[in-house]
Amino acid sequence: MEASGPATDRNDSFHILCALAGLVVALLAVGVVSHLVVRHIIQVIPAAIAAIFVAKGGRAGRYAALPIFVSWLLIMLAIWLFLLGIARIVSGTFTPAEIALTVVIGVCSLWGVVVVLRQPRAPLLLAIIYFVGFAALQFLGLRISLLPAFVRR
Repeated sequence: MEASGPATDRNDSFHILCALAGLVVALLAVGVVSHLVVRHIIQVIPAAIAAIFVAKGGRAGRYAALPIFVSWLLIMLAIWLFLLGIARIVSGTFTPAEIALTVVIGVCSLWGVVVVLRQPRAPLLLAIIYFVGFAALQFLGLRISLLPAFVRR
């Protein structure tokens, strides 16, 4: 049986915050490399807000980070499948730096998912509210970043 308590919760929160920070830094680096900084700033806003909820403590706040991690892991998977010639879910050209950053984003996302899912569960209704709310926020951030005003920024 795994230990649970305030020290474990703080340790898990630290790992989730580190995974979110790695995700944000790597996404912003993609923005710099691709010359689309504004678009990537918009895309990381949900992760930054989730980090605030995680830092405040409480198990339910971690479910704010879960859809962020899942979203970016799925996006990276789509990119990797495209790069390997397996599926055309996404398209485009990717520089070696961008490809390396997809690995960092994927690793941070997977790390975050594992830490959130291995922790003791939060109250179900609260976890669902956080998860659904932040999934919607992440979708909105991605959608806004793809508007014509931000396509080349």
